[in-house]
Amino acid sequence: MNTVATAAALSMPISLFRSSKRNTEKGVRGGFRVFAVFGGEGGLQDKKSVWGTIFDVEDPRSKMPHYKGKFLDVNQALEVARYDIQYCDWRARQDVLTIMLLHEKVVEVLNPLAREYKSIGTLRKELAGLQEELTQAHQQVHISEARVTTALDKLAHMEALVNDRLLQDSSTTESDQTSSSPSTSTQSLDTVKGRLPRKSLNVSGPVQPYNSHLKNFWYPVAFSADLKDDTMIPIDCFEEPWVIFRGKDGKTGCVQNTCAHRACPLHLGSVNEGRIQCPYHGWEYSIDGKCEKMPSTRLLNVKIKSLPCFEQEGMIWVWPGNDPPAASLPSLQPPPGFVVHAEIVMELPVEHGLLLDNLLDLAHAPFTHTSTFAKGWSVPSLVKFLTPASGLQGYWDPYPIDMEFRPPCMVLSTIGISKPGKLEGKNTRQCATHLHQLHVCLPSSRQKTRLLYRMSLDFAPVLKHIPFIHHLWRHFAEQVLNEDLRLVVGQQERMINGANVWNSPVSYDKLGVRYRLWRDAVERGAKQLSFSKST
Repeated sequence: MNTVATAAALSMPISLFRSSKRNTEKGVRGGFRVFAVFGGEGGLQDKKSVWGTIFDVEDPRSKMPHYKGKFLDVNQALEVARYDIQYCDWRARQDVLTIMLLHEKVVEVLNPLAREYKSIGTLRKELAGLQEELTQAHQQVHISEARVTTALDKLAHMEALVNDRLLQDSSTTESDQTSSSPSTSTQSLDTVKGRLPRKSLNVSGPVQPYNSHLKNFWYPVAFSADLKDDTMIPIDCFEEPWVIFRGKDGKTGCVQNTCAHRACPLHLGSVNEGRIQCPYHGWEYSIDGKCEKMPSTRLLNVKIKSLPCFEQEGMIWVWPGNDPPAASLPSLQPPPGFVVHAEIVMELPVEHGLLLDNLLDLAHAPFTHTSTFAKGWSVPSLVKFLTPASGLQGYWDPYPIDMEFRPPCMVLSTIGISKPGKLEGKNTRQCATHLHQLHVCLPSSRQKTRLLYRMSLDFAPVLKHIPFIHHLWRHFAEQVLNEDLRLVVGQQERMINGANVWNSPVSYDKLGVRYRLWRDAVERGAKQLSFSKST
């Protein structure tokens, strides 16, 4: 029997069906509670099957809603698709049981005790008949496999319709969506099967100037460990140059990386007594941007632009927007029991939204990361991201990985591992050891991202103390990113030339689609953001 068909047939939840009280003698009709197997010529031999709980289901066709000849809205179409899958599950179980019963009969025919009472001709005749029945049963299994595939495709189309509705009006409530006009919500089942053109997100053309609404968030820009009292960190944020340094009291500040005198980059200078000194003529600025020293001339009232800057939990944050800063910052600490092993910063030549799209997608791993962490991974028959209806977090199936998009530009993930490059268990709770990752994608410019990456482990704390281990972590992180970058850079080139990088989203793109819907709502200035915790 085809193993894919077996998996598809037996993986559906048994709890969807009620038990059937009917027994079946020869063949399999109606529901199942089959505890009889074929014996010799004397008839049936009672024998309880160890597979009884698997086949103890009833034909769901009696419960299937009758919508024949009617136009369906999205919820009705989804209901029909679910009953289709339940029927395919019942049919597949029926086919599997048929083969098992035939196998039992073959065993009985070939039983040495039975052969004593039968001629060779009789045995040949019985075996030939059984072979024909077995062939027919295998053919039926292949038909059931095709039915399951069709039903799953149909369900994927149903989910695509739901996503279409979200794309059409992401700011309305769920009740508004289900009661909208028939032109968008009432489609026949035949249309669902493939005649409906699939709408998509439109992410194409050159990246437009950043919307001011997207700037009204706290953005992590650096790790605290990288900023000493006498050092500076130059950054670009939303296409403006900034420089971060520490004042006299150690407090962090972020000022425009351009001297008010002759526009010299300040980061080329030095930090002098808590002030950043321009290397051109020695003008010095405090963390609020005020010029406090002008050598060789009279001190003028000069001030450069500064941003609200705050330090929390080992990270430095800035608020680049014009609105008053939010009172609190989100926590990006790893879960309890984890120890930070690496903090890495990279400048990448891609727009931050494309990089987030990539990080929020795990289905590409066995095809893209074949030389690093996904080497040797098998390709699942179905990849799903399971998440609440209004959430930006969830978990992957069949991978033991939890993932969350945290606005405005962070991705957090926890991965269950057994040893480097391997996965174990069906979810993170079934795994003994874990890797926690934080990716911060700061929008430097429309074609550049400042990536902050933090890796934490809940095992092997001794690794943190191995000399030069951070070089090894950085090398591995660069290898993984390079596998992605060659693809994302190609996407960016085509997007700039007009290609839509979100032309045909499918079910495992759910988290990436929700990020794009959230970002679209922010840029439109929506009062109620898509998938936020308040919705």
